Amino acid sequence: MGTARMMKYMMAVMMMMNVDALDTNPVMHVDPLDKNPVFDPCSDTKIQRWDGFSFGVVLSSKEFFFFNQTQLSPCDRRLPLSGNNAQLAVFRPTVDEMALLTINSTASNTNMHSGYMVAFAGRQYAARSVPAFISDNTNTVISFTLVLEFQKGTLQNLYWKKLGCTFCHKEAVVCLNNQECAVPTSQCKSHGGQVDCSPAIQLTFSGTDKNDNVLNSWYEVARFNQNSLNIF
Repeated sequence: MGTARMMKYMMAVMMMMNVDALDTNPVMHVDPLDKNPVFDPCSDTKIQRWDGFSFGVVLSSKEFFFFNQTQLSPCDRRLPLSGNNAQLAVFRPTVDEMALLTINSTASNTNMHSGYMVAFAGRQYAARSVPAFISDNTNTVISFTLVLEFQKGTLQNLYWKKLGCTFCHKEAVVCLNNQECAVPTSQCKSHGGQVDCSPAIQLTFSGTDKNDNVLNSWYEVARFNQNSLNIF
């Protein structure tokens, strides 16, 4: 893997989401290098390299991420997520370390019709990604790459990066739009098949921390993938 750091693996079990009583402060292991006291992904913070950083991922139908045709953060209570079986996963990766985040599909309904997910963090900037397609009756996408972009330690953006299908899992026999690794939904375990269709998110960082240190893990992704075999 060259100078790229070893990718960490994290698992999140989906929780039924109630926006009015959202528990975004789960008990988490804290690394001794983690100096960030903020664990709530709906709160603002400034980070430095090697801090932990909490963010959330919500799964729902695409229309429930919008209010009056404007996409809002899942932290915004105007969104109708709580009454529509939206599901939440909260992660706390180490800043500027690549991580592979897995959402346990056995505890969720990730194969819902028109299923999408949005990554989010913060309140003032209310940063959120565009909705990423996960699943419909035909196909289920099982691998994603998410970039967290910071400016002077404050999260500015979360965006999905499409890296093509070169490094798809061997069971991901579908390449959607020549960009995304997918499995026929009928082959997923939740539909009686043999494939674990739990979404895997390769997480990276870009920009600068609060000390103006450059976050480099995004630039390591291509090199990591070139020297890896079917990581998803």
